[in-house]
Amino acid sequence: MNPKEAGPSGRPPTPGPTQHTRVNELREKFMNELKHIPLPRWAVVALILVLLLLLLSCCLCCCRKTLFKRKKEKKGPEKGGKNDDLDLTDMKDEGTQALKHDTETLDEEEEPKEEVKLGKLQFSLDYNFTDAALVVGILQATDLPAMDMSGASDPYVKLYLLPDKKKKFETKVHRKSLNPTFNESFTFKVPYTEMGGKTLVMTVYDFDRFSKHDAIGDIRIHMNKVDFSHVTEEWRDLQKPEKEEQEKLGDICLSLRYVPTAGKLTVVVLEAKNLKKMDVGGLSDPYVKIHLLLNGKRLKKKKTTVKKHTLNPYYNESFSFEVTLEQVQKVQVVVTVLDYDKIGKNDAIGKMCLGMNSAGIEQRHWADMLANPRRPIAQWHALKPEDEVNAELGKK
Repeated sequence: MNPKEAGPSGRPPTPGPTQHTRVNELREKFMNELKHIPLPRWAVVALILVLLLLLLSCCLCCCRKTLFKRKKEKKGPEKGGKNDDLDLTDMKDEGTQALKHDTETLDEEEEPKEEVKLGKLQFSLDYNFTDAALVVGILQATDLPAMDMSGASDPYVKLYLLPDKKKKFETKVHRKSLNPTFNESFTFKVPYTEMGGKTLVMTVYDFDRFSKHDAIGDIRIHMNKVDFSHVTEEWRDLQKPEKEEQEKLGDICLSLRYVPTAGKLTVVVLEAKNLKKMDVGGLSDPYVKIHLLLNGKRLKKKKTTVKKHTLNPYYNESFSFEVTLEQVQKVQVVVTVLDYDKIGKNDAIGKMCLGMNSAGIEQRHWADMLANPRRPIAQWHALKPEDEVNAELGKK
């Protein structure tokens, strides 16, 4: 140090007040800027604090992410390696088990199932070109299965032509026999030009007086595969009968009214719809027949007019019957819709029964009529096959 630069006391010179003045100037400028901001002072301070908190939270998140990444890198390879080894061995074991299971199922499928023998039926087919008629002979059956508890059956054969099912024939029932001899013939009036589209169905049934008849087996023959230049006679094995879908025969709307004081039952046939086609042209000539039964005996019979060439006839025809209050609990009203035919027999399209021992909608309709005397109660009813209703009436 030069002696010239030293002070009078010989000490070095102290720094001047320039640094303090600069800090003071900056603080004064900042405070002046704050004063010029339109927001109050406390709001500015709060904003600054919020900003600081956001910065701190961002820093913490970044730190946590980096720490977790390092931990995963350390633990990941060890765990992953162990799991991979286990998965591979497990997959091998599962694969071998699946292969074993597949081979077992294939072996089971390959085993032949024993066919149930239903017996045989002998029949004959002949076409009469002069009368334009198919003549079917049901000759005999053999080795039929026992359907009854006694070890026998009561067989009979039902036959019809598909797809129309217009004519159905049945042989006589042969009691307690597994080898019945029928020797019966049946004639279907069918033009030869239409024979190719027909299928003959012959079904052997076991007759049961108290329940539904069980189908033993059937034979179906396509007419386009039959040579009608000569009489065909052959034996065929009975096959498991196909389930026949319930044929839709149509619906009928009836109104019932009973006046207890007068002992008068009124049945109004209103209309029918969607009736089964019975004629070649795809229509029918329907009319309705009503029978009043008491204890199975016919008391009265009524019928409507015939409606030509329609499947949806409208009648609105009323019929009255004298029925006492005692009888009304025991009577049955049997309604049959028939197809009118000028030449042959009038075929039944469908049938239904109201009154005593009826069930379902029929029973409810009858109960509503009795619960509302003097008031007409209308209801639609589905028609059932004639033989089914007849069997139900026979039981009762």
